[in-house]
Amino acid sequence: MPVRSTQNRQLSLRPMKVHFDIEKLPAFTRAVITIGTFDGVHNGHRQVLAKLTERAQEVGGESVIVTFHPHPRKVVTSAILGIRLLNTLEERLKLLSELSVDHVVVVPFTDAFANLTADQYISDFLVKRFNPHTIITGYDHQFGRDRSGNFQLLEKMAANHGYRLEEIPKHVLEHISISSTRIREALLQSEIEKANLLLGYPFFFSGIVVHGNKIGRTIGYPTANLRIEDAEKLVPGNGIYAVYAQPHHYDRALKGMMSIGFRPTVDGKNRVIEVNLFDFDEDIYDQLLTVHVHHHLRSEKKFENLPALVEQLHVDKANSQQLLL
Repeated sequence: MPVRSTQNRQLSLRPMKVHFDIEKLPAFTRAVITIGTFDGVHNGHRQVLAKLTERAQEVGGESVIVTFHPHPRKVVTSAILGIRLLNTLEERLKLLSELSVDHVVVVPFTDAFANLTADQYISDFLVKRFNPHTIITGYDHQFGRDRSGNFQLLEKMAANHGYRLEEIPKHVLEHISISSTRIREALLQSEIEKANLLLGYPFFFSGIVVHGNKIGRTIGYPTANLRIEDAEKLVPGNGIYAVYAQPHHYDRALKGMMSIGFRPTVDGKNRVIEVNLFDFDEDIYDQLLTVHVHHHLRSEKKFENLPALVEQLHVDKANSQQLLL
């Protein structure tokens, strides 16, 4: 479910702890920290996080990820409508919780935070809040008002504040950046297999099941129409997909197929997301449905009539069942 408030809460995702209130952080033990948005938590990010947890174990400390919400670009730029994220905040936390990290601190990214000077960012934020043993960050990390702080400043102030500084190599950062771009492009082009390979897991999203025009049930393929509540969440390009989908109250995912597009055979007016769950006939209106997208079956197409569409749906279902092992 969407995270609606980030004030005065601490959410435990065993064994990882997530902290939303930076005024109430615990006294971390020999904290080894890294900082970033980690959108996608993809294979490139996991190289950095593996180093984080490894270093924390070596020094007998705790691994701490510092991340931000909302996305910093929403605060420091005017390109709000251009933001399309691979993960919602809750999805990102779920993925991070699977990586043996001890703590994630979700920092409210406000105008006041963005206007900290670079020195204040280091002394009043990093040192005061985390008392870090080690900071792991990229050579191109910029922070503070007007992004005036950099790796060299962190390095210069390390001795005064008593932390160690480790640089994430340039080639790793470039791999992360290139992977993030390629994943977004692949998803928008319906190249789901390529995106999943770069992510290291099947791309997924959640939506609330809402009422549609109920044409699917009249042709033997009832669908759950989904409303995505987070406007920043990236949705794959139009097409027909083989998916696993899990209703909120279920303890397992079900096989199915999904259509994203304008339904040209029916009306072609609005872009919709519809999921047909195989061998399933329960009422799940107003419930959350999480969809894991595994394979792209075909592009959307306008058929001459509904019988022609149904014939193609038979083929789509057979192909989906064959692909979803």
